[in-house]
Amino acid sequence: MSWLPWVNARRGRLYDTAMSPQEDALLTRNVPARGRLSSGQRRRLDGLTQIFLNEKTFEGCGGLELTEDMALTIACQACLLLVGLEEVDVPYPQLDVLRVYPSAYRVSDPERDGELEHVGSARLGESSYRGYIVLAWDHVLQGGRNPDDGRNVVLHEFAHQLDTVDGAGDGAPKLPSRSLYAPWARVMGDAFEALRATLDDGGRAMIDGYGSKNPAEFFAVVTEHFFEQGERLKAEHPELFEVLRRYYRVDPSVW
Repeated sequence: MSWLPWVNARRGRLYDTAMSPQEDALLTRNVPARGRLSSGQRRRLDGLTQIFLNEKTFEGCGGLELTEDMALTIACQACLLLVGLEEVDVPYPQLDVLRVYPSAYRVSDPERDGELEHVGSARLGESSYRGYIVLAWDHVLQGGRNPDDGRNVVLHEFAHQLDTVDGAGDGAPKLPSRSLYAPWARVMGDAFEALRATLDDGGRAMIDGYGSKNPAEFFAVVTEHFFEQGERLKAEHPELFEVLRRYYRVDPSVW
């Protein structure tokens, strides 16, 4: 761990705090993917989750009374993306606030992030480089409890957070070595264009069509498939699976 001395003791205590029996039971029910990890991976997930809960602000919106159980369910799913990223010892340092609605919410600010075309549209979540994430609780719970359907709004929005670590939400997160950028660009670019071509021809694809919107959404969508449908993604898109495995440094195909 590379924490500064004045925060090392506090974060170390949090990291070493085991889940209570009640918390463990909640996560078994709401985030069953946690139970598929090795003991070491699960220990790291729990430690990062404890730090996340302590350092992020959760806000209930749209009348939602946000509980500790909701926050734990969200935090555990968010930190699942970090299990293999051993250089990460503070989860999502650029993120400050999580705003949680009871269900899909509507965008009302016409200037937010410049997305004029989405004003008034219903959303399940969004991630901002300005330090916040918004989530719809019903889909958080549904995604967490169904770890095999390839749809998880928490994994999706937090993939966007990883994507913007280097300052640009372009579908290319900060990779662990320079040698990975060329194969990443080739494989992700080819898979993105192949998805768009398939959809344009009226075909069906394993990868959710929302990923055809732009490279950033493609990365977030394939992250959902990687963690929830790793075996199938590996079989149908082996090169895509491999570049994601080399980035996330876990292998969900064996979970």
